[in-house]
Amino acid sequence: QVQLVESGGGLVQAGGSLRLSCTASRTIFSINTMGWHRQAPGKQRELVASITSDGRTEYVDSVKGRFTISRDNAKITVYLQMNDLKPEDTALYYCNADFYSGSAYLFDRWGQGTQVTVVS
Repeated sequence: QVQLVESGGGLVQAGGSLRLSCTASRTIFSINTMGWHRQAPGKQRELVASITSDGRTEYVDSVKGRFTISRDNAKITVYLQMNDLKPEDTALYYCNADFYSGSAYLFDRWGQGTQVTVVS
């Protein structure tokens, strides 16, 4: 069964940086879009950033200029470089990926989440 595992979260002071990574287990399926979502206590989960297989990226307005999403297809890994972190970035961050067989969509997978806590 395909699994996604996140790492890189932690406790950091405001203005600091963290890099999250998410790696998929070996799979015979291809992956289209990969992305990062986050959920803070009392708030709904939101899309933070996404990246397509050909490198197109999208970001939520609140992180533009501070966060950068990238991927390494050979390693089946997606990264989220987070700079100038703010307390409002505190949340549980989840990665996700869409799996395909050829052009046919198969399923989505989500990681278990990695906690990011930013303190003033």
